[in-house]
Amino acid sequence: MKIAVFYEISGQGIFLRVRLTPNSSACLIKGVFTDALGQDFLKINVVSVPEKGKANQELITFLAKNLKIPKNKIQIVSGETDRYKKLWLDDNSQMVLNLLQKWAEKEEK
Repeated sequence: MKIAVFYEISGQGIFLRVRLTPNSSACLIKGVFTDALGQDFLKINVVSVPEKGKANQELITFLAKNLKIPKNKIQIVSGETDRYKKLWLDDNSQMVLNLLQKWAEKEEK
């Protein structure tokens, strides 16, 4: 079984690749998506619609709550208007890394 790698530790933080699906029935992690280039993304669904940054804000709130870190420690680096996003987590604590690893092992429902 291939190990999903949708994050990269860099200095004091972590770059996280996310494939966001807005306008869903629930806000949840759906597993890992691998694109045509073989790059892994954490699949996350949010309820908000993708207008005026609502889906992005919900994504940041959802990640902050689930990673147990403040929202101001998460920022979107690229993909502001795309479903494929790269985020910066200003926290590389063992707790955050353990959660990311747990998500990497999650099978799609």
